[in-house]
Formats: sequence, structure tokens, C-alpha cells
Amino acid sequence: MAIIIWIVSFILCALIGRIYALIPSVNSKPASVKKHPNATCHFAIFLASGGHTSEALTLASSLDFSRYAPRTYIVSQGDTLSVQRAIALEASKEPSAIGSAFAILEIPRARRVYQPLVTTPPSAIISLSTCIYHICLRPMFSRQPFSEVLLINGPGTCVMLFAAVFVGRVLFIPTPRVIYVESFARVTSLSLSGRLLRPFVDRFITQWPDCLRDGGRGEYRGWLV
Repeated sequence: MAIIIWIVSFILCALIGRIYALIPSVNSKPASVKKHPNATCHFAIFLASGGHTSEALTLASSLDFSRYAPRTYIVSQGDTLSVQRAIALEASKEPSAIGSAFAILEIPRARRVYQPLVTTPPSAIISLSTCIYHICLRPMFSRQPFSEVLLINGPGTCVMLFAAVFVGRVLFIPTPRVIYVESFARVTSLSLSGRLLRPFVDRFITQWPDCLRDGGRGEYRGWLV
């Protein structure tokens, strides 16, 4: 019995130490990644519907599609409008993106609009499980990382995406660097997703200076959309 308790305690201590090592410090600077000038970057972006999709696609449209390829657009199940807008963006950028490719990935919503709170945990678990499969398990068997960069800007389902990334990091599975861009609509305070993910993501960017007045982690980059 004592041996079992010792083993469990060791595993818990190792797990806590691993999690602590993965949390960036307040003053840490984003790590730079040096790549060959002609190298491409597999880029994934979450389209969260409505205004969030508009902002995300505006950010994506500024990229050089010949370098940021292939691209994966992550959408919530049933969000056909975001799918159509992603395809329209690809069509408009096609002349500068010859030879590149894109894919649409649908994941279950963590919580539907007006969904009762009592039924939210099962939905969130299904969403998280799907994200873990695509970000952690599938790349393990295919030996192809999910992506090199993942851009998110809320709302709730993006928390599930990052949770899957964090699970992969704890288990030493290659995962994408995560950039969180707070919505343009958040002028003086952070969204709930932003408050939850701010301590953990690789880069946390706001478009208004008052969102960072508490002195915590983050970069103010002005209007991006």
C-alpha cells in the first residue's frame, strides 16, 4: 500500500511540475522561431461565427498565402456561413496562393446559444474530446503535426481547442504555438475566454491599451481588424 501511495504521489508531483513549467511567466517574451526564408508554415485559425469570424478572416487575409500554407479553418458544427466565408477568402487570394491548400475542420460547440447550463458540461466534454483527437491523437498516428500556429479569438469553444493543445504539451506531443487576439469589441476589459487563456497561451494580443492596464501578460498592438 505504501508503494502505491508513493508512486501516485510521484506521478502527481511530476504532473504538477510539468504543468508549472509550461505556464509562461508574466515578463516572458515570445520565443522566436527561425525558419528558412522560403519555408512555409502550416496555419490554423478558429472561426467562431458572427463578428469573431469577421475579425479572424480579416487577420487571415493579411497573410501571404504562399508562405502560410497549408491552412486549416476550424469552425463549429453547423456554422455554414463561416465555411462559406472561408472559401470566399481562399477564392479571392487564389492568384497569390498557387500550389497551396486549405481544409475545413468542424468541431462540436462547447455550448450552443441559449443552451441550459445543466446540459453544458456534456457538450463541453464532447467538444474537448474531439479537439484532443484532432490536435493530439491523430497527429501521433499520422506523424503529421496538427499545425505550427493556431490563431484564436474566442468565444468559448476556443478554450476547448487550447485545452487540447495544453494536454498535448503535458504529454510531450508536438502542438502548435497558440496566438490569442482579443476581440476589437473588448475596449476596457477582457472577455471570459481571454481571462481564462491569458496565463497560458504563447502570445496574448489586445487591440485596446486599457485591456492591459492591470500589468499582466499581453501585448497591445493597436487596431488589427
